[in-house]
Amino acid sequence: MIRSLMALASVIAALSCAVMPASAQEPLRATVNQGVIEPLPIAIKINSAATNASGNLGTQISKVVMADLERSGFFRPIDPNAFIQSQLDVNVTPNFENWRTINAQALSNGMAFIDGQGRLQVDFRLWDVFSEKQLLGMSFTATPENYRRIAHKIADAIYEKLTGEEGYFDTRIVFVAESGGRAKRIKRLAIMDQDGANPSYLTDGSYKVMTPRFNADSQEITYMALRDDSARIYIFNIETGRQETVGQIKGMVFAPRFSPDGSKLAYSVAQGGNTDIYVMDLRSRSTRRLTTESSIETSPSFSADGSTIVFTSDRGGSPQIYAMNADGSGIRRITFGGGSYSTPVYSPKGDLIAFTKQSSGRFSIGVMGADGSGERLLTSSYLEEGPTWAPNGRYIMFFREPPGGMPSLWTVDVTGRVERAVPYPGGASDPAWSPRLK
Repeated sequence: MIRSLMALASVIAALSCAVMPASAQEPLRATVNQGVIEPLPIAIKINSAATNASGNLGTQISKVVMADLERSGFFRPIDPNAFIQSQLDVNVTPNFENWRTINAQALSNGMAFIDGQGRLQVDFRLWDVFSEKQLLGMSFTATPENYRRIAHKIADAIYEKLTGEEGYFDTRIVFVAESGGRAKRIKRLAIMDQDGANPSYLTDGSYKVMTPRFNADSQEITYMALRDDSARIYIFNIETGRQETVGQIKGMVFAPRFSPDGSKLAYSVAQGGNTDIYVMDLRSRSTRRLTTESSIETSPSFSADGSTIVFTSDRGGSPQIYAMNADGSGIRRITFGGGSYSTPVYSPKGDLIAFTKQSSGRFSIGVMGADGSGERLLTSSYLEEGPTWAPNGRYIMFFREPPGGMPSLWTVDVTGRVERAVPYPGGASDPAWSPRLK
């Protein structure tokens, strides 16, 4: 009989997660409508074919899958040293009693081998140990050097099957890589896998970069560059390397962000002591000014359906979050709490807004409903800001900076229960999470 996989908590029922108990007649299944206090024990075992050049790729893939699942907070990968059945044929039903003995409630086994064209192929299965049923049987192929992408895809498949939510492991992060002293800080545009692997640089550090943001449906980013003569907005296609500037914009430009369909850019422009929000149609390059108050309006972010823009404004005396229709009409304030709010960004599902809040000498990352209700602070420290959503809308990445130190990247889930550092050897700030890779 399948046991309950995760204990349930009643706190924040609409936003937290749980795995539902299952009977012996139904497959292992996770739902995401209640809180989790006990991650699911899972065994991961990908072997390498003994007769060809796959080497230890099976072990390396297993490690990446385990790390991905552990970082989600929903899974507790079991130490392979505890495995009783170490030799698993992917085409043979496992001895489930051996896996129940070590308290594995799910098992994923597979085989990695090099096919006749020199490509890496990984066949894997996902099993419900207690019902003794196969939940998944899949195969992925890539070049051997891309074994990590296969691992992320396996982790996505397991996550999706057992939680019912879209996975987010086969994604990348663009961010600002920082080095050098504070007075002469070098800020380069950088990119890496969501787990911090494979970092590389997209600019050479000869000018400072700020606020990179992904197009929600492609591997295209927009960012701001501070050059000696001006501030410019760029659009950069990561796959092709093609880069272009966005029109001739008078004044200092800030915080560009794509509309959900990628056809527009919203950004702020500072001119004559005033800062307002504009939208540019990327096909015609025509621009439209959306705000006209004699106050600072910045950090625009489109809702998931493109109908609404949230932004920060101090028109009420302190920085608060406002919303308006995408044509600039219907401006309304949605935050009324103490402290200052900044960097609002809609979740991919459109149901939440992540934000930065400064209050009582500390910074926090929080979430609220799309109408400003139900504010919850997820993390707090000396300095942290710049939230960006994972494509499944459950995790947020941000950067944190200690007094006198270098910034670093962190993730937190929408319950605030699962917080993890993102490994990168240098200073890192202003992350932007990509959509799923295709």
